[in-house]
Amino acid sequence: MAIVSVYSKCFYHCSLYADEGLLVPKAKTQGEKSFKCMYRFILVLYFSFKLDIFISSELSYARWQYMKYEEAIMNQKTQRLALAALFAALSYAIFTFLQIKIPIGTDATSIHLGNAVVVVAALVLGGPLGGIAGAIGMAIGDVLDPVYLIYAPETLVCKTIIGLVVGFVAHKLGKIQESHDRKKIFKWVLLAAASGLFANVIMDPTIGYAYKLLILGKPAAELSFKFSLFATGINAITSTIVSVFVYMGLYPILRKQNMDTLRLA
Repeated sequence: MAIVSVYSKCFYHCSLYADEGLLVPKAKTQGEKSFKCMYRFILVLYFSFKLDIFISSELSYARWQYMKYEEAIMNQKTQRLALAALFAALSYAIFTFLQIKIPIGTDATSIHLGNAVVVVAALVLGGPLGGIAGAIGMAIGDVLDPVYLIYAPETLVCKTIIGLVVGFVAHKLGKIQESHDRKKIFKWVLLAAASGLFANVIMDPTIGYAYKLLILGKPAAELSFKFSLFATGINAITSTIVSVFVYMGLYPILRKQNMDTLRLA
């Protein structure tokens, strides 16, 4: 609009100069008046043409900028989904193949690092997507293991909550995505991991106890609760340490590749 105003003023002044005889001599005869009208008409055409070219170029540039923005958003969404799938696969693999199973009669609990993957996923992708990705991977591990099959719904809920807590503490409270101070980032990453996994220490055995009480009966539920509380506590400590050091190790790469902002998409 500012450019349009400039062109309008230019045309006005050119017309004024024409009227005052500064661009062309003042008209004395009918022929000169006709020439002056033609001259003004040419000025109108000239500035209209220039203005049309400018507006067209500006619109083309704005359209190009919008297309680039849309392309960047699509690329970021694709990258987020690809990383979510990767974290789901990692959580499944680590939970399934790197666990220490503790038999409890016909039941079992385990010490594993699957929760560490959930924490790292939530730190990289944000709480909702990271938590769901890790939860899906571990729930698939439950589904494919006859011993843990009935606990797949519980796993989905508990691991998603880990991601939500980690994401809230790290990104909403700590705002680690806006900081370049490694000490501050380390502090909030540690606090976020500890908060999410501590919540799991409370949720997992408690929900598991209620679940087993309805399915297995009270004696088995009480015995399983004690072992589950022990295993979940060990998992919380080891997963906190591993997830913090893994994320801090990945942080320079994420920052360099501009991937530390993926959670904001």
